[in-house]
Amino acid sequence: MSRKKLDKFVGQFRVGARGKTGIGGEKASDKCGFRDREWACQQLAAEHELLKQLQVRLFAGGRKALLVVFQAMDTGGKDGTIRKVLGPLNPQGVEVTGFKKPTPEELAHDYLWRIHRAAPRKGMIGVFNRSHYEDVLVVRVHGWAPGKVIERRYDEINRFEKHLADNGTGIVKICLNITRDEQKERLQARLDEPDKNWKFDVGDLAERKLWPKYMKAYDTALRRCSTPWAPWYLVPANRKWVRNLVVARIVRHALEGMKLKYPPAPDGLKDVVIT
Repeated sequence: MSRKKLDKFVGQFRVGARGKTGIGGEKASDKCGFRDREWACQQLAAEHELLKQLQVRLFAGGRKALLVVFQAMDTGGKDGTIRKVLGPLNPQGVEVTGFKKPTPEELAHDYLWRIHRAAPRKGMIGVFNRSHYEDVLVVRVHGWAPGKVIERRYDEINRFEKHLADNGTGIVKICLNITRDEQKERLQARLDEPDKNWKFDVGDLAERKLWPKYMKAYDTALRRCSTPWAPWYLVPANRKWVRNLVVARIVRHALEGMKLKYPPAPDGLKDVVIT
């Protein structure tokens, strides 16, 4: 796929500042023009090879980093996407951070403190499984902070991400879009299938009742915080094989856009003779 075609493909998922995002709607089941599962898996394997090459350039150059942020409703597929899309890369160059309920130490600082600490080092791909956006999503839905505080955080997040971008970190934010019906099926599977029982959390049922509030919170956060330096992408995720290929292409697009280069060879290398 040429750069021009990749730009066009990726662009269809990019969230704009105007209009509704359509999160939770029928587009979550979109096949994105892919033929079938087998074809998509073959394409994903090809993307993996390209991603591996780009990862080597990123690591060898040691001057830039990439941050990939994943957000989704419960059962949205964050873990599976990270495993299927980024799992084949060199694990020494990928750092995955999962953000759960803040610890007492984290609560003693501002909400971005733990996020900045986990930002990727130069040469690395950092992956956030949930992120600082929890503080304008779940916190907003449950009313754990005043409205004026939530409103302020959108701008704070944009400035924080601009700081990272200005200092060499590319940022791509991916929201995995599923429908409420799909979530129901996945929760039911966690109940019915013994090897998935460990995933089931009764608390997810309480959160599910708040679905409309979450959709509103997501819609606002995605639109308010999709910027030129840190765009949001809303990816159809009802079909996992579609989700994986779309995400792989988005990540490749981001890495290619960073214009990664190998460092120059040391002086005198041509004169070295190995005996």
